[in-house]
Amino acid sequence: MATGRAIRAVPALIAVALLSACANPSLAPQALSSKASTSVIPAIQQPEGASGYTNKRGVNTTQFAVAAANPLATQAGYDILKAGGNAIDAAIAVQMVLGLVEPQSSGIGGGAFMLYFDAAKKCAPAASQSPCGLQAFDGRETAPALTTENLFIGNDGKPMAFIEAVVGGRSVGTLGAVRMLELAHQQHGKLAWAALLQPAIDLASHGFAVSPRMNTLLQTEIALKKDPVALAYFYDKAGQPWPVGHILKNPEYAEVLKMMARDGSKALHTGEVAEAIVRKVQTHPTNAGKLSMADLSSYKPKIREAFCTDYVAMQKQYLLCGMPPPSSGAITIAQILTILQNVTTAPQAILDKASTSANGVPSADWLHRYTEAARLAFADRAQYIGDPDFVAAPAGDWKSLINTSYLASRAQLIGEQSMKTVKAGEPGGSRLTGYAPMLEQIEHGTSHISIVDGSGNALAMTTTIEDAWGSRQMVNRGKLDASGNPILGGFLLNNQLTDFSFAPTDADGKPIANRVQPLKRPRSSMSPTLVFDKATGEIVASLGSPGGALIIHFVAKTLHGMLNWEMRPQDAINLPNFSVWEDRLLLEKNRYPAATVEVLKARGHEVREINMTSGLQGIQKTNGGFLGGADPRREGVVLGD
Repeated sequence: MATGRAIRAVPALIAVALLSACANPSLAPQALSSKASTSVIPAIQQPEGASGYTNKRGVNTTQFAVAAANPLATQAGYDILKAGGNAIDAAIAVQMVLGLVEPQSSGIGGGAFMLYFDAAKKCAPAASQSPCGLQAFDGRETAPALTTENLFIGNDGKPMAFIEAVVGGRSVGTLGAVRMLELAHQQHGKLAWAALLQPAIDLASHGFAVSPRMNTLLQTEIALKKDPVALAYFYDKAGQPWPVGHILKNPEYAEVLKMMARDGSKALHTGEVAEAIVRKVQTHPTNAGKLSMADLSSYKPKIREAFCTDYVAMQKQYLLCGMPPPSSGAITIAQILTILQNVTTAPQAILDKASTSANGVPSADWLHRYTEAARLAFADRAQYIGDPDFVAAPAGDWKSLINTSYLASRAQLIGEQSMKTVKAGEPGGSRLTGYAPMLEQIEHGTSHISIVDGSGNALAMTTTIEDAWGSRQMVNRGKLDASGNPILGGFLLNNQLTDFSFAPTDADGKPIANRVQPLKRPRSSMSPTLVFDKATGEIVASLGSPGGALIIHFVAKTLHGMLNWEMRPQDAINLPNFSVWEDRLLLEKNRYPAATVEVLKARGHEVREINMTSGLQGIQKTNGGFLGGADPRREGVVLGD
């Protein structure tokens, strides 16, 4: 077990040495299946491509811990905590650096969900209620006021292809991440706002080493080059991505951050930066959008009540807490894990120790039961969940979806053979709502941050610009430097509106809950999660992941591993991934024995083995401090003292 102190120093210009292993295919896990599927299913490809697998050791700290998707971002959070900041302060510094060094996943041009636990307000919570001191901050993007339900219906009257919809201004939602972080800082921050932006300003000004993951994703990206601002920044004069280790500076991003350091979110949502954003969206030559100055200036983040579920594992009572709608993550994870408990009698028996994998792999029998539980949960998700300001909860309460009796009845539908497809249930004894179920639609990339500070305050934040590289639109104010040369760089805009259903109704004209509507927040799978001891209200763990709709499965896997199989965070994160997509069972490529695959097929599952590039971060509280883990499939690290 590595210590946080031993690895915390990651100077900006040598971080590439730490990251280089991520691009080395020889470090991938040993291939276990002799019959890996060769089928290509574009609809279920991961939102961000694979860039290798680096074996990582868990981190043990005693005072605090911060986990993020890039070493430079984690370092920024660590430095803020060492300077006396708290978890909110550290998260702001981490996000600003992520927007620079991992721009394909998140940034100031996107949105975020964040759970924050103020340890000073700790108390023993009542059943399924939010623990004292817990807040859910909603910085999800909104649809512009002039948007219509037919936003993604093409001239032929049919839903547009994804890439046709995403590239340009059409898909850009009103950004919310910075305003959300500003609100959280106003309520809880300790250090000055400007000081939290300084690490990113310094890195943007002096440069950072291009990581293997950034280079790999640029190699396979096509649409980004069509934006002249992005082409001038991410590529050399020959049109090739900057090589690994190249020192990349972003002076425009530094200038925007300086304005934000002085004026807060007003610098982004009003004035010349906002004008540049709107101009970029509205003047796209082939795919213009509706975002306006009024949308930007009027955006308001929300503070919601966290969605918490009672959960018993290994005879201990927990509260699993996440974001309520418009996120579907907490509800769907709670449904899956609770249904699974109704059909699994021996939780410790699921690991196939005969496997050559160090920690075993989930058995075929357990995977079958998980898959069926997930099918039931995702059917409810497709039927019911949307922005609560527009969509009524079934039976008038989102908690109806996790009612014990309701989920027990749903569990009775699970048999020894796969159901393949299922219909939504009727929670609360109510009949199905007037909405049509939303067809499965791929969601895209994000980043996750988990932090627990020295006072016990805990944070889980999942942040996104949606697809890798967002809308492929990079904002630059068009200024010149002192020598009269263009100031290069900027920040990418989200394509968050593609998280809405492209079709507003079904074939019979019945509306879909997650259809596009003006000022509405699109449904999300982001699942920032905090786990609490039910008896005491003490924080137990913080975790989350990127991965589009598969986020739900990545987080459920890790929660189950930590709580039911008593794994350390790193070991639970390392477990082979598995997911459900439509009628298919997805397994992480080269991680499962052929015998497991064959048993699942015999039980009626259509199995596909694909790369499943999660980006899990997790921190677990122990008697002596914290255990942290970072996903070997990405570049993240955990630091702390």
